[in-house]
Amino acid sequence: MSLEKVIISGGGTGGHIFPAIAIANQIKKENPNAEILFIGAEGKMEMEKVPAAGYKIEGLWISGFQRRFTWKNFVLPFKIIASLWKARKIIKKFKPQAVIGVGGYASGPTLRIASKMGIPTIVQEQNSFPGKTNKILSKTVTKICVAYENLERFFPKEKIVFTGNPVRRSVVEIKGVRESSLAEYGLSSEKKTVLVVGGSLGAKTLNESLVSKIQILQENNIQLIWQCGKYQHEEMLAKTKNIDMTGVVLEQFITEMQKAYAAADVIVSRAGAIAVSELCIIGKPLILVPSPNVAEDHQTKNAIALVNDSAAILVKDVDSRVQLVPEILDLVSNEEKQKMLSENIKKKGILNADERIVDVIKEISK
Repeated sequence: MSLEKVIISGGGTGGHIFPAIAIANQIKKENPNAEILFIGAEGKMEMEKVPAAGYKIEGLWISGFQRRFTWKNFVLPFKIIASLWKARKIIKKFKPQAVIGVGGYASGPTLRIASKMGIPTIVQEQNSFPGKTNKILSKTVTKICVAYENLERFFPKEKIVFTGNPVRRSVVEIKGVRESSLAEYGLSSEKKTVLVVGGSLGAKTLNESLVSKIQILQENNIQLIWQCGKYQHEEMLAKTKNIDMTGVVLEQFITEMQKAYAAADVIVSRAGAIAVSELCIIGKPLILVPSPNVAEDHQTKNAIALVNDSAAILVKDVDSRVQLVPEILDLVSNEEKQKMLSENIKKKGILNADERIVDVIKEISK
């Protein structure tokens, strides 16, 4: 059967929005006439990104509970009531076959109402440690699509389907472009190349871990592709102005991730769920430095899930100024360790997660 009408709800971060758009694209690929409506949170990133991807979106007046004392928490019950009411109105009018929640504030009220109305519902959980909203929703939704093993601790076992996280195909197809990518960056194919990427806004700790140790990397014949992020780009340019930057490519933001992944021998990254899913397919030796500023410490838990299977190395954010560069030097000089990490992480790569998730939606919509 093909899907005709589907609602996808959630957002807040790229880690939620990207899988949502990937699922929508796969539904459209299978049935170009399918109608897809997104429900997001007013004022959040999805209200801009979803229309840019060519889909309609409705916004709910909803936000999260603040852990510190603030008047915003007193308004929250009214926001929840207003969101539940609006979600019901949207769902009644649109009449979807199924409703998918990808995490983020809007998915709570939307899936709650859809379940109560008897509409088949799915939660797509990207992380190895679920957020509070998805734990609550798991009691009433039809199925839960997961990207990590052993989530029976949090969700009813009979509802879990292992699908993986949708990834950007254009980014992970790196075969045969290594030499041309190195040439584009002006780097040598005779030296080891380390890619350091701290998310789109950058990572202060990663930048500070590298900036004073560039010479050490150069002395060890290591080249660097370094995404320093929007907020610290000027500062990093100033700090590196008077040092030799031979073999160092400093970028504010890497637009063509495929080329950076292809050029790298070793990758240093944050541990967001979607980045980790891409890196499992890329299959390069990996050092993860999880961001400590993420709700419920998701990134550390994502990293530990790989470390426990000898598929990545973990450096804590708090230790990275001292430990990161020594770990890079150790890994670059240890071919056997690189091979082991690469083999183990490749076992976790899933390229067709979007297709698997759409199959689950079709199954429950029958």
